Amino acid sequence: MQVKIDTKEKFHAITILEEHLAANMTAALDDNLLPILQNDVKNVVLILKDIQIVEDAAARRLVGIQDAFYDSGASFVICELSPEVEKTLENTGLLELLNVVPTASEAGDIVQMEEVERELLNGDDL
Repeated sequence: MQVKIDTKEKFHAITILEEHLAANMTAALDDNLLPILQNDVKNVVLILKDIQIVEDAAARRLVGIQDAFYDSGASFVICELSPEVEKTLENTGLLELLNVVPTASEAGDIVQMEEVERELLNGDDL
């Protein structure tokens, strides 16, 4: 699976450079995304603008990966879904389980807000 990674101050913007997110790519999703949880910057903005088809198993794996990020105190936001992918996720009931926003800019804003929330909840600002 081909990806492009752009590291920002608070998150990694990862673009999947494929048209089809297939079931047999779930291991590649894990290999590309889960190691980020070991980094100092743990948050991910996943850009899916090139994906035109997403298979159910791959979509379910994204939900699992998102859960792993939030369980580890990190943000995971998906953005720039094609209308086809959004419809597929909606039809499978997975769209409502994912943290999805329209643009990468909005995704970055979500990460920033979640970072502030975590700091406030952990009392790091005191």
